[in-house]
This record gives sequence, structure tokens and C-alpha cells, in this order.
Amino acid sequence: MPALLQPLRFAWTATRGHRFRPWRSPLLRWRIETYSGIPAEDVTLTVFVRFCWRERRDLLRFLAWSAQMRAHRNRSRHPGLSAQAGP
Repeated sequence: MPALLQPLRFAWTATRGHRFRPWRSPLLRWRIETYSGIPAEDVTLTVFVRFCWRERRDLLRFLAWSAQMRAHRNRSRHPGLSAQAGP
């Protein structure tokens, strides 16, 4: 999956039920709270945008890591596919 689509894939999954207002997603609020200490009930659009901008490097690193884990999981579920894919 192209690197540009990874953030969209994560956002789509993490904001289920709150796709047009991700700052209202209980999962993202909880993650912001546990990562930064900002109380989940205080996460508003402004807080959400500031957090994403301030932590953008760590967020991108997390997305890259999660893509690696997803690829590893898929390889372990279908070990024969990786052997067939090579030339």
C-alpha cells in the first residue's frame, strides 16, 4: 500500500462512526489521552488539530510501524503467497 494511503486507512478504521468528526471518536480520544495526558473529554477540533500537528512525526512513524505489522501479519497468515510472489 502506498505510504500516502496509510494515514487514510488508519483514520478510516479508527474513526468508525465518527468519520466526519474524528475528534469525537472514543478510540482516538483515548489514544490522545494516554499518549499526551490531555483528558479525553477535553479533546475538541482545535485540540485534535494542534495535537496532530505537534506530534506529526511520531504519528507518521506510528503509521509506518503499523503498516509493517500489518504486512508481517499478512505474511504469517499466508506463508505460501510470499514464496510465490518472487521471480
